[in-house]
Amino acid sequence: MREAASVRIALTTVGSAEEARRLARLLVERRLAACVNLIPNLASIYRWQGEVEEAAEILLLMKTTAEQLPALEAAVRELHSYKVPEFLALVVESGNQPYLDWLFGSVDRSVDQ
Repeated sequence: MREAASVRIALTTVGSAEEARRLARLLVERRLAACVNLIPNLASIYRWQGEVEEAAEILLLMKTTAEQLPALEAAVRELHSYKVPEFLALVVESGNQPYLDWLFGSVDRSVDQ
């Protein structure tokens, strides 16, 4: 049984629904994330190149494991349209064991290989 503490929730934002879907699908297909939730209608206010900017974005919540996190980050950096994409990872403290089992199985690269 794998522990919840090995699960990570990674966050990134994108500027369009098309990019969100493309990125999410590729990350799941590559088994870097078990699931990616797309949360639309996000307003982001941030400082960029000395100016305060505002943009409509979509938040991606990517569920993965600590083991897959470096590869997930590399893929987000490779596939993302932003010059400096957001990539933050949060540690999960607990979770429903059947869900955790599914998550670990979904990112297990030895399956379906």
